[in-house]
Amino acid sequence: MLQPSERERFRLTLNTDGHSHPAENALAVAALACGVVAFISTFWISAHVISSWFGTLGFGVGLYSQYVSVTTPQRSLNIIGLVGSFVGAALGIAHGGFLPHP
Repeated sequence: MLQPSERERFRLTLNTDGHSHPAENALAVAALACGVVAFISTFWISAHVISSWFGTLGFGVGLYSQYVSVTTPQRSLNIIGLVGSFVGAALGIAHGGFLPHP
């Protein structure tokens, strides 16, 4: 039987192996959050400080999180966070860098 039974509900979880991984899950969500903030803040050039710092932080957290990740959903969130962080950091640096303009 290839289809789930009627009693099984879809559950969104990062622990697809049946074990709890709170530290790895927190790192994956943190990398995703930093990537989203860094990417979204690139739409305002004056927010280059936010995108630079959050992008750099998210890239570092995402790389470490990818290193210690256990499940495929964690790795998926890490990649999304890494890409958003990289784009945010690159555009933030291009728009003015890590420090505000006087």
